[in-house]
Amino acid sequence: MRVMNLWLAGVLVGLTLSCAAWGKGAVLVVNSAGASLSVVDMDTQKELRRIPVLREPHHLMLTPDGRELLVGDTAGNEMLFLDPATFELKRRMTLADPYQLGFSPDGRLLVVTGLARAQVDVYDARSMQLVKRFPLASMPSHLDFSPDSSAVYVSLQGTGKLAALDLRRLAVLWTAAVGKAPAGVMWQNGRVLVANMGEDNVAVVDPTDGRVERRIRTGKGAHQLFRSPDGKIIWVNNRVEGSTVSLDAATLAVGHTYRVPGGPDDIVFAPDGKLWITERFAQKVAVLDPTTGTMTEIDVGRSPHGIYMNASAQAR
Repeated sequence: MRVMNLWLAGVLVGLTLSCAAWGKGAVLVVNSAGASLSVVDMDTQKELRRIPVLREPHHLMLTPDGRELLVGDTAGNEMLFLDPATFELKRRMTLADPYQLGFSPDGRLLVVTGLARAQVDVYDARSMQLVKRFPLASMPSHLDFSPDSSAVYVSLQGTGKLAALDLRRLAVLWTAAVGKAPAGVMWQNGRVLVANMGEDNVAVVDPTDGRVERRIRTGKGAHQLFRSPDGKIIWVNNRVEGSTVSLDAATLAVGHTYRVPGGPDDIVFAPDGKLWITERFAQKVAVLDPTTGTMTEIDVGRSPHGIYMNASAQAR
């Protein structure tokens, strides 16, 4: 293991040698089934290199201060801490099943879902000490917070429920049925939006009790939600149908539908207005121009999932 760790560290450190060629910036793509990270040049839209990790990485998250980029390796039970500008490995730590991760808006807590272990862990964001473990069945997946950091909402894919966790008392507030195979979660205008993969819709949920107020059909396999940088559009990726749909953030009215084959999953927004979208089933990243509807594709590793862009406009 020590030899493996030293070798992986050396590979990651080597990324700094290529930074001068990045032009507009670079994109880091997490290849879940490929046990690797792809570094893509934004100018050329070509993969620069592929970095091996331990076993099965999925998601990543920038720290509130912008100094570190966290990448969770679920099956490897490890968290990698990278320099977000160079992708150089800064440190690593053992951590149980880090599938999805998110920092509370106040920056005080880091919440990590353990999809395979049916648990949600709450860490002190500064010390990375475990504060509380919530056993939650089954398949805790995606999450989002209330704006005041008092609660986190977690989708439970295996039971069709949404769980609300009180982050002040560290207790379960409620669990409620929201739809089949819920995935993406987003707080929006005093409500919680949940993308239901098994029902092809987004549920609008009352955060006080989990009651579903209405449903918005977006497409087969509604999976993940992303807010545009200006806050005016919510993008919904329909992974089974192979499309991404825009919703008006204020009214949730359905806007345009764009064809994105190969299982669209996560999105990052480029300074030029284009959407970079991982195609989970196609070993590619799509670059979509929503003004024209045109799209290009970039070859990456197997089952690309999380994605991060270090363009200057992304800096905190």
